[in-house]
Amino acid sequence: MAKELTAIQSPVFEQIKKIDENGNEYWRARELGKILEYSEYRHFKSAIEKAKEACLNSNQKIQDHFEEVLDMVLIGSSAKRNIDNIKLSRYACYLVVQNADPAKEVVALGQTYFAIQTRLQEIQKLDAYQNLDGEDENVCFCVRNSLNITNTLLAQLK
Repeated sequence: MAKELTAIQSPVFEQIKKIDENGNEYWRARELGKILEYSEYRHFKSAIEKAKEACLNSNQKIQDHFEEVLDMVLIGSSAKRNIDNIKLSRYACYLVVQNADPAKEVVALGQTYFAIQTRLQEIQKLDAYQNLDGEDENVCFCVRNSLNITNTLLAQLK
């Protein structure tokens, strides 16, 4: 199944993907907006704002997925200036694409791409978990139980 999902990729989204110094993949919002055929970045910002709201409503930290950055761009006569941009995690891209203009064919392709890639990562993590030896599996079990207890206690504090 993982091989089938890997075969269905949208190279355009892979071409603009970047990897940071920690090995985490990310996309730049301005590039994503162009790929999704928004004529101007300001028109794309509404999809980003809706995605941030969805992120917050999913109990995720916005700053973990939407990092405000400045990019240097060339303007006439070799001068440079800063423009605002956003470094988007895979999850943020997924949310942005889900909130983009559904009338655009490339948005539908993006929705499919990020859904498939998310599922592929889930399968890979499951495969890795199933390949743990007995000792590693016991550690994972203990950590998971500890997290469950902590989350239960935190929920009771609310």
